[in-house]
Amino acid sequence: MAKTRILVVDDDPEILELLTIQLEFLDYKVLTSLDGTDALIKFNKYQPDLVILDIDLPAINGIDVCRKLRGLSNVPIIMLSGRTDYADKALCLELGADDYITKPFNTIELAARIGAVLRRFQRASPESNKQMKIECKILQGELLVDFEVRQVTLAGKEVSLTETEFRLLWELVSNAGKVMTYSELLSNVWGKDYMEATNYVQNYIRLLRAKIEPSPDNPRHIINIPRVGYRFDCLQ
Repeated sequence: MAKTRILVVDDDPEILELLTIQLEFLDYKVLTSLDGTDALIKFNKYQPDLVILDIDLPAINGIDVCRKLRGLSNVPIIMLSGRTDYADKALCLELGADDYITKPFNTIELAARIGAVLRRFQRASPESNKQMKIECKILQGELLVDFEVRQVTLAGKEVSLTETEFRLLWELVSNAGKVMTYSELLSNVWGKDYMEATNYVQNYIRLLRAKIEPSPDNPRHIINIPRVGYRFDCLQ
């Protein structure tokens, strides 16, 4: 069985060496890059299963690399950064990153996050008690979420979603009319390692609203239940 390939991108050779040692010990195949341009070349050449990406890179910064990767693939991306500004984290998540870890980081925590992200992406089949396709009427037309082909269409047109956006929308639509708590959404979409990360849910809800709500600032379908979670409402 082929090893999972991880591309680690950081301009600090010591961090690259540390992560290479740690990840190879965990039986991952590790590729490394010191700058954004080389990272894109290696990504296209080797097609890694996951990318660990520093924000502050020479040539092309990590945010632009993340943006370019999302134009090519839904590969899982974990951002690394010494920046603690919430706006930077929100921007990375908005661009499609799947996680964001600040430096200095604990390698045990990073390993847990890698495992959680990979498990999320390796869930290839729906839960046995759910349909493959979920349909509902919303203000912009018929919304179809197809788990088997991992596709969302709205009024017959495909809606481009990242893997995490898709899984969150699936949970909401397949439980339409039911209040999904933060804990339920975090556990089902991100995994049990993320149970305190309610800001992840809030950020991705904002992204989903922008793609399916006629008026994202005045949502009619993804409804916030204060201090509890969210409910998806279809038209009757």
